[in-house]
Amino acid sequence: MARMTTRRGRLSAWWQAWIARRLPANKRVTLAHRSIFILPTGFGLFWLLFVVLLFLFGTNYQNNLVIGLSILLLSLFHTCIIYSYRNLAGMTLEAKTGPEVYAGETLLYGVSLHAKQVQHQVELSYEKTQVQTIARVADKAQEALIPLSNSRRGWIHPGRLRVESRYPLGLCRAWSHVDLANAQIAFARPKAGQYELSAEQQGDDHLAKDQGKQVVGVEEFQGLKPFVTGESLNQIAWKQLAQGRGMLTKTFEQPQSAPQWLTLDSHAPLEEQLSLLTWAADRLSAKGQIFGLKLPGKTLAPSSGEKHRHLVLATLAVYPEHLESPHGR
Repeated sequence: MARMTTRRGRLSAWWQAWIARRLPANKRVTLAHRSIFILPTGFGLFWLLFVVLLFLFGTNYQNNLVIGLSILLLSLFHTCIIYSYRNLAGMTLEAKTGPEVYAGETLLYGVSLHAKQVQHQVELSYEKTQVQTIARVADKAQEALIPLSNSRRGWIHPGRLRVESRYPLGLCRAWSHVDLANAQIAFARPKAGQYELSAEQQGDDHLAKDQGKQVVGVEEFQGLKPFVTGESLNQIAWKQLAQGRGMLTKTFEQPQSAPQWLTLDSHAPLEEQLSLLTWAADRLSAKGQIFGLKLPGKTLAPSSGEKHRHLVLATLAVYPEHLESPHGR
């Protein structure tokens, strides 16, 4: 049993290395003769066996009609091989970014498909996932979402996408295994709690309610708003006015008090702390507050906004560093 397991492991490693050379990872893949494989299905093997029996029957009894029928069925099988290949050849698959998820939630991997010629009954699936069937693929791109159950945080690589079709008669199975390099990050599972933050200007761990908030000021550019009569001409966005976007005014902001910092507690379990920090980052971001992140060997400067929130959650999701590779499995 151990020897058989070892052989299977070697065979699997050889297959992964071979297909990685033949079909390297790429976010956009167009199927061609190098990436499409064809074999008979179970029904196709039965069909071939039936053809052989008919031929033997015809030659044994010298029945030309039966021999002709066997040749006709064999030519039909050969035609199905060609049509099975054409049903996948030229199809372009492109990886799309899925929605944000946390550990324990179902990951959704987006795949966009289009082809110059109409292709039918295309099945998409990852290992241990439900098969998604696309009835018709044409030149207008359409997107499929392939769900994958996941319980851990960090970069989750779904493996190679299996693209297959048994069109037109189910006699042949044409398929391909493509790597769309679409690893997706799963944030740490948020856990609500009374997590105490720290501030630069205060020595204790308890914060005033207004710390990290923003008020109208002149320090950092916030955005544009419609011009109101009476506002200073120095605040007018002249570049946007020249582009024909109308009279807009630049708005700025400044912190109301010291920014807040998210830090790890070395005395608590790591996973619990990461869950608390994820929850705290979501909460602070929802309130529009300024906050930063301090981890051993990693510091994110205080900021606000959705981009900063995503950066903080992604940093927490891949902590420590061995989880940072988006190509890891």
